[in-house]
Amino acid sequence: MYVSDEKIEEAINVFKQQNGVLRMSEALDKGIYRRTLYHMLEHGYITKLERGVYKLKDKGPLSNPDLAIVATKIPKARVCLVSALDFHEMTTEIPHSVHIALPRTSRDPKLDYPPLSVYRFSGKSLTEGVKEYEIDNIKVQLYSPAKTIADCFKFRNKIGQDIAIEALERGVKEGKASYKDILHYAEICRVKTVIKPYMESIANG
Repeated sequence: MYVSDEKIEEAINVFKQQNGVLRMSEALDKGIYRRTLYHMLEHGYITKLERGVYKLKDKGPLSNPDLAIVATKIPKARVCLVSALDFHEMTTEIPHSVHIALPRTSRDPKLDYPPLSVYRFSGKSLTEGVKEYEIDNIKVQLYSPAKTIADCFKFRNKIGQDIAIEALERGVKEGKASYKDILHYAEICRVKTVIKPYMESIANG
């Protein structure tokens, strides 16, 4: 399969403009032919992160490839719960899947990798407390520490109450979340009465 050096150079420039990561559909939209992508993959110009997601080889290894793949493949996803805690360094739990929040009306995403844990959020619970972080030059939507704490208490029966309590303790003691912000999001998530006794315990401890 022959592909000219000019086509390869053009494709490399497109990758660089997109911070080194492109979905197949994005590459096609930007004028990169499939044969060019396959040639670049075969000859080591790019690597495959996941089905339909490619990374320019000379960009170096990604520090967090799982979040990079999710953000690239599922633009509506907001990283939440244990994955957000892990990012904010507020848990000793190791996430075995990427926890994401999606609108209730969204279709279930399909990825070969990484494994996903999908939670359905709606209203202010979906839209409030979202912050955009740049991870490996890719914009990733994550919930803030205070919002994540409230979410953990809301989904405590699914992720474990001990994880929620640890997140609250670390968030407060390490100055990552204020009482005011936690209570604000706890009200949105309808867990204010659940979380207040634990907050009072920390304050009195």
